[in-house]
Amino acid sequence: MKQLSLQDKIIDNVKKIHMIGIGGSGMCPLAEILHTKGYILTGSDNNESDPLKRVKNLGIKVFMGHKGENVENAELVVYSAAISKDNPELLRAAELGIPTMERSLLLGALTRKYDNVIGVCGTHGKTSVTSMITQILILNKCDPTAVIGGKLPLINSNGIAGKSETMVCESCEFVDTFLQLSPDITVLLNIDNDHLDYFKTMENLVSSFTKFVSSGKLCYVNGDDELSVTACNNAKVEKVTFGFNKSNDYYADNIEKGKYGFSFDVYKNGEKIIDLALHIPGHHNILNALSAFAVAYDMGVSADGIKDALEKFTGAGRRFEFLGEFNGFCLADDYAHHPTEITATLTAAKNLSYNNVIAVFQPFTFSRTALLKDEFIKALSIADKVILTPIMGSREINTYGISSEDLAKGLKDVCIVDGFSNIADKIIETAKENDIVITMGGGDIYKAAYIVKERLG
Repeated sequence: MKQLSLQDKIIDNVKKIHMIGIGGSGMCPLAEILHTKGYILTGSDNNESDPLKRVKNLGIKVFMGHKGENVENAELVVYSAAISKDNPELLRAAELGIPTMERSLLLGALTRKYDNVIGVCGTHGKTSVTSMITQILILNKCDPTAVIGGKLPLINSNGIAGKSETMVCESCEFVDTFLQLSPDITVLLNIDNDHLDYFKTMENLVSSFTKFVSSGKLCYVNGDDELSVTACNNAKVEKVTFGFNKSNDYYADNIEKGKYGFSFDVYKNGEKIIDLALHIPGHHNILNALSAFAVAYDMGVSADGIKDALEKFTGAGRRFEFLGEFNGFCLADDYAHHPTEITATLTAAKNLSYNNVIAVFQPFTFSRTALLKDEFIKALSIADKVILTPIMGSREINTYGISSEDLAKGLKDVCIVDGFSNIADKIIETAKENDIVITMGGGDIYKAAYIVKERLG
C-alpha cells in the first residue's frame, strides 16, 4: 500500500480542479488523466498550442489569459513551476482559501492511484526511454497511462490516459522533483554531472537517485554505469542490469551500423532472445532500447511485439527529430543541452553518411555553461561547423560572467548569431548538399529550424 500524503487527501476530497497553464506540455497529460478519472476541470493559458487544442477537444473549459475570477468555482488550483507567485489566479485562490498545488505534487499524487508505476530516471535518455516503453505498451494493447517530457509521434502528445493499472512516468531529478513520485518499478539510465547548481556535489546527486530508486521495489539499472550501480546498490532493492557488458542480465551483442540506426541481438542471461534494427541513430539508443525491452519483456510482452514497436519508433519530439530535406541538406532538431548529450547526438550524426555536420547550439543556463565550459567546447568540436546563439539564461541571472564568446574561443569554424530569423538565414547560407544541420539546446532553438522549414519547405 502506497503511503498517502496531504496532496493525496486533497485530490481525494475535491471534484472541481482549475489548472493554470493547462496547455503546457507537462500539464496537458495530467489534465487528460484527471478528466478520465471524472474530475470537473477548467484551465487557463496565454497561448494557443497543440496541447491546448487537445485539452479543449476533451471538452474542458479553457480561459485565454489569467484572471482572478477564473478560479472562483474551483476546489483546488494546480499550477506549473513556470507560473509566478504574483499570478492573479494564484492570488485570488489565496484570498478565497482555495488550496493550491504545484504540478509535480499533483503528478506524485496521481502515481499513487496506479498499481504498476514505471518511473524512468537518469541524467540522459529519460524522454526517449519513457516514449519507447509507452509505444511498446500501446502497440501491444496494454492500455497504459503515460506522462512524457516530449511528444511521442504515435499519440502526437506528451501523454495518454489509459484504463489499465500501468503508468509510465518520466521522472526528472531537477530540484529533486522525482522524489514526489511513488514508482513501483524504476529505470535508472545513467548519472552525470548536471544540475550541480542545485545538488552542489556528485555525492548529493547520487544520493537523490538512491532515494528515488528506494521508493520502488525493483530497479532496472545500467550495469555499465558505475554511479548508477552505486545508487542502486545503496537503495537495497531488487535489481535487473542492462548494458553492453555480458555480465549484465540483459545485454546487446553483434552490433552493426544500419542506415537509420544500429542493429543488434538482445540477450538475457546469456541466451539470445531476438534481433532488433533501430530507426533512430546513436550508440546510446542501443542502451535506451535495451532498457525498454527489458522492462516490457519482464512484464510479459512478447519479444516479437516489443521488436515491432521498437522498430517503428522514430524518436520522441526533439530527440534527434528529422525535420526533412531542404536544398539538398538534412535538417534535424535535438534537445541536447549537456556536453554528454551533445557528444552523443553529434557522434550519431557523424556516423551517418553526410558530408558535414553543422551544429546550431543554444547554450541553456549560465551556471551549466560556466561549470562545463571546457566540456561544451570538446563536445561541439565534433561538428564540422558550429553556429552559436547567445546563452539562454532561463531562470538565472548571469552572475558567472560567462558568454557564448567564451565557447567560441575554443572552436574552429564557428560564428555567433542572435535572433531566430538571422539564425535561419545563416543555416540556409552555410548548409550545402548532403550536409546535416542539427539545432540543439534545452530552450527554444527549435524555432530557428522551423523558420528554415517554412522558408524552404
